[in-house]
Amino acid sequence: MKRVFILLIIMLSFLSAETEFSQPKPSLMNPRKFIFPITSADEKEISHVLSSASNVIKFYGVDKCEVVIVCYSQGIKSLLKKAYFFDKDIQKRVRSLMTYDVEFIACNNTMKTYKIDKKELLDDVEIVTAGIVELIERELRGYIYIRP
Repeated sequence: MKRVFILLIIMLSFLSAETEFSQPKPSLMNPRKFIFPITSADEKEISHVLSSASNVIKFYGVDKCEVVIVCYSQGIKSLLKKAYFFDKDIQKRVRSLMTYDVEFIACNNTMKTYKIDKKELLDDVEIVTAGIVELIERELRGYIYIRP
């Protein structure tokens, strides 16, 4: 019985379904567009969003997708130059994603609430008036909202 079970597992491991692209297929001229929010200062949640964004880029290819991450509320912490994380790789991962043209956006309303100055943010972070409005407007422009 044990041998049959092991043989079945081995056989099933060779069966895997490939993802079938919807039309039009992602391309340089027609990239898939995704927008992720970071709204929590919880390091596991931040890490999960960063990993999800990275996985999307790996799957589609950097030239066949556009990824935007909007940080507001407590999530603004992920964009601070001097954020005190136990996981020291979070800021490295944010900077790394920036090199792949991931757009990081900070909410100005949140910055005002927490008295955060622009110079306290990582370089190349865009600031918008309201993070939640940016999510809405990007969705209306065809971005797919992803909440991991």
